Formats: sequence, C-alpha cells, structure tokens
Amino acid sequence: MSSNGASVQQATPEEIQVLADKVMTQIAAIYAQHDIEPNAVQQQMLASHVRAMALRSLTGEPLPEVEAELFEDISPETMQLAQQVVDLFGNLPREEAWLLSVHIEVARSN
Repeated sequence: MSSNGASVQQATPEEIQVLADKVMTQIAAIYAQHDIEPNAVQQQMLASHVRAMALRSLTGEPLPEVEAELFEDISPETMQLAQQVVDLFGNLPREEAWLLSVHIEVARSN
C-alpha cells in the first residue's frame, strides 16, 4: 500500500498502543524533570497526539505538510523537549516536533 509515494505498513491497534504507552511513560519522566504539570485535558490531548505519532511511526504514514512559520513563537527549550520526544520514535520527521511542541508549551504555561 502506498500514500503520497511513501510505503505504508500495517500496524495493529495493540502495537500502536504499546508504543504510545512506552513513549507516554518517557514523556512523564521528561515532564517531571522539567516540572511540567499538564492538566487532565492537556494530558488527554497529548496522549491522543502520541497515539497518532505511534501510528505514523509504525505504518510510515506521512504527515500533511506543516509550515515552520506557525511555530516561531515556541521557545527553544520547548522545541528541544519536543525533539527529544520525537527522537524516542527513531523514524519521525522534525515536523512532528513542531506539532508536539504546542502541547509542551501549553503545559509549561500552567
């Protein structure tokens, strides 16, 4: 199967959830190190986004095009944390960090 010229693999919901749970555990440790305390809604939105990232990581499904200019107001520290999380997957593009950075920035502003 192919989407936008990229090879897309199959992944079961269980495989996606296992990877998402693993990354969420690592995010919790990163958040704790940086005194970031998301509220329940922020945590739920983050978990949903991480599941989507796990899906893309396992299947190779590409992101829609994302414009870097939309993320110019994100602090360098937040962007670094987001990239650290994206690096946990090992195969996602930097645009994933841009999108994830919004979750972290909002949680940091609590």
